[in-house]
Amino acid sequence: MAAKKTSPAETAPAKKAAPVKAAAAARKTAPAKKAAPAAKTPAKTPAKTPAKKTAAATKPAAPVSAAAPAKKRTARARVGKLEVRAGEKPWTASEVAEVRSTLESDAARLQTEINAAETEIGHLLREGGEGAGNDQADVGSNTFERDHEMSMAKNARANLELVEAAIKRIDTGSYGLCDSCGKPIGKLRLQAFPRATLCMECKQRQERR
Repeated sequence: MAAKKTSPAETAPAKKAAPVKAAAAARKTAPAKKAAPAAKTPAKTPAKTPAKKTAAATKPAAPVSAAAPAKKRTARARVGKLEVRAGEKPWTASEVAEVRSTLESDAARLQTEINAAETEIGHLLREGGEGAGNDQADVGSNTFERDHEMSMAKNARANLELVEAAIKRIDTGSYGLCDSCGKPIGKLRLQAFPRATLCMECKQRQERR
């Protein structure tokens, strides 16, 4: 009879332990719900990949440097529009390039002359200030040299303006027209004197005045 009492005493605690294990299992499974936000991170990466594809798609559009031939065409068109006198052949690209090269060389030379004249003028002005007690002959010589350099610089500036204006007219396609009558100056005259602004008739008329 004592053996029958021990068997139910051992089985009763086993039933009470079952809810503890179930609660523990419930606690372990509950944190699994927090891992759900981790699934949101993959959703961000697909959003970035389309942006990279669009950027790559826009890169091929960058090489739109086909406008360079358009400049060559316009330059040739301007060369063809340059006026010539009756009996003269039209300007060629090589002839215009040669005239432009001559004008650019003249511009560099004239700028050098201007710089040299301005340097000499400054030197003469300093000498005039330092030698206030010099005799009249020295003062007169200094003044003459200074006036001469100033005149040279003035003429060089005027010629430089003519040269720069001629280069600009070549670029705009209006090169070779007389400033007085509007007729062609003449290709031969411009090749000999590229910065000419008057045709021979208007130039002779100006010299007679």
